[in-house]
Amino acid sequence: MPGSRPVRLSSVGPQAGQLARPGFPVRRLRRLRRTPALRRMVAETSLTVDDLVAPLFVREDIDEARPIPSLPGHAQHTLSSLVTEARRLASLGIPGLVLFGVPAAKDPTGSGAWDPHGIAQVALGELRAALGDELVLIADLCLDEYTDHGHCGVIDEHGEVDNDATLELYQLVALAQAAAGAHMVAPSGMMDGQVAAIRAVLDSEGRSDVGVLAYAAKYASALYGPFRDAVDVRITGGGDRRGYQEDIHNRREAMAEVAQDVAEGADMVMVKPALAYLDVIAEVARLVDVPVAAYHVSGEYAMVKAAAERGWLDGDALALEHLVAIKRAGAATILTYFAAEVAEILHG
Repeated sequence: MPGSRPVRLSSVGPQAGQLARPGFPVRRLRRLRRTPALRRMVAETSLTVDDLVAPLFVREDIDEARPIPSLPGHAQHTLSSLVTEARRLASLGIPGLVLFGVPAAKDPTGSGAWDPHGIAQVALGELRAALGDELVLIADLCLDEYTDHGHCGVIDEHGEVDNDATLELYQLVALAQAAAGAHMVAPSGMMDGQVAAIRAVLDSEGRSDVGVLAYAAKYASALYGPFRDAVDVRITGGGDRRGYQEDIHNRREAMAEVAQDVAEGADMVMVKPALAYLDVIAEVARLVDVPVAAYHVSGEYAMVKAAAERGWLDGDALALEHLVAIKRAGAATILTYFAAEVAEILHG
């Protein structure tokens, strides 16, 4: 207005929402974003190499590592190339890996999953011999890679996954993986009572040293396609896993699953996938007193790679943004196919 005095803005004040009101001071929020050093100094979330776990695949019937087209930069490893890759991860400071086995033969019960001479057990032995405790060896504990029908458990006479019969087999797998050298087992089949069954058998057999990372809230997601290519899994007969994996519409149900796994003795709990379920990660982190992991899954990785290959997005920047978002939501540990790439970025 003519003759009015200019509004004087103070550098300190209660709320930015009062910016345009005469007589109210204003915070200069942009000052702390002015330089990279300032941004680092006041960053509320830190992503470090210590937050990362790398998924690896080992296959029984190959003589050299076989690239996975839908997971660029990743391969089904031989025992030799697996150890080489694990050494590289350790040299980058990555603290752990999760191992998935791809057997040469499958059967209705997935017996290769607990065979002492099965590919995962042999690989765990090789890794433990080569690296000792330098890397945390996490063994995925499920049957789907080993069953000829592709389900995470055994099938009953009605064609349904038999929960309790599957738990008995999970116990065999847990003992085999522990004996082979796993530091932790990671039951991913979403069977009711899986953590209690596994914890009980490990403790009863003198393996209370082996931890349990529970896939506590694993959703029936459309983001697992590249992973299924990596482990050669297809469900026969046109079925799916919606009868035992989490419904994508639900959060309360996930909290119940997580609470049950913690009560049954899980050392860590995991939410999978990550980006579409940040609200679940945040709620789990608020409610539990054990470390929370999140699995940044194959589809989340593949989408970034595909867009970057076409020049649509900056792949490195987006990978970092994704992982920071997952960490900001409350995950203490992130399983991600970007682990090695991001470790190299963080090391500069």
